[in-house]
Amino acid sequence: MKAALLIALGIFAVTYVILWGASILSVKREGAAPDFIGSAIGFITNFFDTLGIGSYAPTTSFFKIFKLVPDERIPGTLNVGHTIPTLVEAFIYIAVVAVDLKTLVLMIGASVVGAWFGAGIVAHWSRRYIQIGMGFALLVMASIFLAQSLNLMPGGGEALGLTPGKLVLAVAANMLLGALMTLGIGMYGPCMIIISLMGMNPKAAFPIMMGSCAFLMPVGSARFIREQKYSLKSALGLTLGGIPGVLIAAYIIREMPIDKVRWAVIFVVIYTAVMMLRSAHVERRRVAEAAASA
Repeated sequence: MKAALLIALGIFAVTYVILWGASILSVKREGAAPDFIGSAIGFITNFFDTLGIGSYAPTTSFFKIFKLVPDERIPGTLNVGHTIPTLVEAFIYIAVVAVDLKTLVLMIGASVVGAWFGAGIVAHWSRRYIQIGMGFALLVMASIFLAQSLNLMPGGGEALGLTPGKLVLAVAANMLLGALMTLGIGMYGPCMIIISLMGMNPKAAFPIMMGSCAFLMPVGSARFIREQKYSLKSALGLTLGGIPGVLIAAYIIREMPIDKVRWAVIFVVIYTAVMMLRSAHVERRRVAEAAASA
């Protein structure tokens, strides 16, 4: 069963690479070559992503602070650029971490369904809606990071799978998380909370959350690619820098104290959330002034 899941993951990976490659070749886009800063962001965020920090909130902060990607293209760029590094993570953790396969497969499937519908909605949002959505999404992630840093997260248990009743709830929750992923709310923190609340071993969350992301991200990203609602230059940078970041974290570093890193992420993410919401306010005023002068 696990071998079949890994084969399916491989098919998703190959299909995604072909789809994205065909899209890049079919659309002439100037300045599409990845730059050093994009690759550096990809390396740093995917390195810590592999260790459990999550990549979406830190990447959003880098994009916003350094003005690398227009706000309305950030969700698509996150999904498209982080997909391949996340696929690498999933191969590693699904292969080596023990978890009940029925729980794993059903939660992954639910996240994919959620991502398909979520990407279809977010890809058509205006700049202001994206700014508001991402602003509040970042505040949610900062709250989760804060709870982790203050040891307010549930400790979990020793179970590697869920009973039927709990599994239904977990599947529903993961479907929602899959939809929210397309907006830029990373799955790692919320998924870890769900797993722990239901009495599972927190280590079992790694193949579940990474497997969910690996299967849902190609599905969600396909819609952003089709709509061309992402920054190709930055997405390529995230991918090229992210792959070695994952491999170094998984096979060389493996574990490290990340409490201080998480506190730094909290402050940066809150700052970015405030900036995003402020941009939404400015955008509303700009649109109102344009309408008044028309």
